[in-house]
Amino acid sequence: MRKPSSRIGTIYGIGLGPGSADLMSVRADKLIKSSSFIAFFRKAGRLGHARKIVSEILPKNVKEYAMEYPITTEISLSDPRYKKIMSSFYDECCQHLRSVINRGEDVCVLCEGDPFFYGSFMHIYERLRFEAPIEVVPAITGMSAAWTATGLPITWGDNILTILPGTLSKKELVDKISSTDAAVIMKVGQNLDKIREAIALTERKSDAFIVEFAAMSNQSVCKLVEYKKEVAPYFSIIILHGRAK
Repeated sequence: MRKPSSRIGTIYGIGLGPGSADLMSVRADKLIKSSSFIAFFRKAGRLGHARKIVSEILPKNVKEYAMEYPITTEISLSDPRYKKIMSSFYDECCQHLRSVINRGEDVCVLCEGDPFFYGSFMHIYERLRFEAPIEVVPAITGMSAAWTATGLPITWGDNILTILPGTLSKKELVDKISSTDAAVIMKVGQNLDKIREAIALTERKSDAFIVEFAAMSNQSVCKLVEYKKEVAPYFSIIILHGRAK
């Protein structure tokens, strides 16, 4: 995927799906296998989950750019410093990606799940969408893999599905869960106790499932009432199924 140096390259935001390489789209697979340059997000000192997913299909001489988060959970999302630090980080990432495409080379930015669903890639996209060629390759989301893992349909007929971040307040969670038929709760982690309390207040405690590492080799599915952990892993999703009417 190289271009003549007189032309600008393209940035591909490639959705990799929930975590299993065989759940990637055919288009994603083809782009990655023909790539000369990849970029991916990761925690400092880690290989990176997105990088792990594609490890078996990368070209031998592919160049790599690891975009390491300067912070993750060390500072609250509501702290003004968080936005400032992360904004500077995304600016630096974009500067590097610009330098690559300005040499006429394409870049495949590897994205866990779907690039436009709670993904870091959207910060790249918003900064570069009007100044650089960008193409987004959609993918199966982690939530789809999670509700499939429960063995039950997520929605029936005209059920309403609501997607909620666990970072909401308990009151907001209660209000949203109470007004929907089905719900997917993301960003569980340290918010687990608060989410448990909110679900109990809506009298749906016995209905909830928690899925860890959906579609990965260490996938685990459990009724929330039977879940003993106080903090859930990063790749955890809580599912409340809709009902047939």
